[in-house]
Amino acid sequence: MSTFRIGRVTALPAAECWLRVTDWPAHGAAVPLTAVTVSGPGPAGVGTMVVARSGVGRFGFDDPMEIVEWEPPSAGRRGRCRLEKRGRVVVGRAEIEVHATDSGSVVLWVEELRLALLPRLLDRLVARVGRLLFARALDALLSGPAGR
Repeated sequence: MSTFRIGRVTALPAAECWLRVTDWPAHGAAVPLTAVTVSGPGPAGVGTMVVARSGVGRFGFDDPMEIVEWEPPSAGRRGRCRLEKRGRVVVGRAEIEVHATDSGSVVLWVEELRLALLPRLLDRLVARVGRLLFARALDALLSGPAGR
């Protein structure tokens, strides 16, 4: 299992930070060659399915994820979202936490994933590449237009 952690400090208030890091379609715009769709009733929450399609044309794969925990930040409480990866190619989980600070907020993102087509020998390389890719995506989400 490849595991990596990313953290960012931002001047954004926790509520705005949460909106940005849980704007699933925006994740697709932030990751090259990826489109993200969301299915389920109403706003995102437990049971919502998020599917990231990576690739070009017919050559690609789906990364279906189900939101299994959903706690937006509120006064004095951190926000937390946990997704379980339910695909044939990518399995594992992702956790995103948003903590309010006196000057904005802190985001912690932890990914544990396994790519079915790769030998476990490459887990460290997958973690390094994943950390770089997801860090760029997180930076793009946090620097995007306010009030998405």
